[in-house]
Amino acid sequence: MSDTLHIDWTKCDGRGLCTELLPALLARDDWGYPVSRRSRSGNRTDVPIGADSLDAATDAVRLCPRLALSLVGERTNRRA
Repeated sequence: MSDTLHIDWTKCDGRGLCTELLPALLARDDWGYPVSRRSRSGNRTDVPIGADSLDAATDAVRLCPRLALSLVGERTNRRA
């Protein structure tokens, strides 16, 4: 299992902080909401996170003003 950054669009208001912290992983759609650049089967709300991006993803989750991001996965659970 790898780590995944989940975007809850029902909580997000499109401020874009996460896209600034994770530009290689996230883009903004036409309305300003974050979407995965690495979508799996069209799923643009679950972003696979590599070890090289885990610290930045953790920062994005912690700094999200709307608490619209969460991390799930094997390494994430071990860090808690």
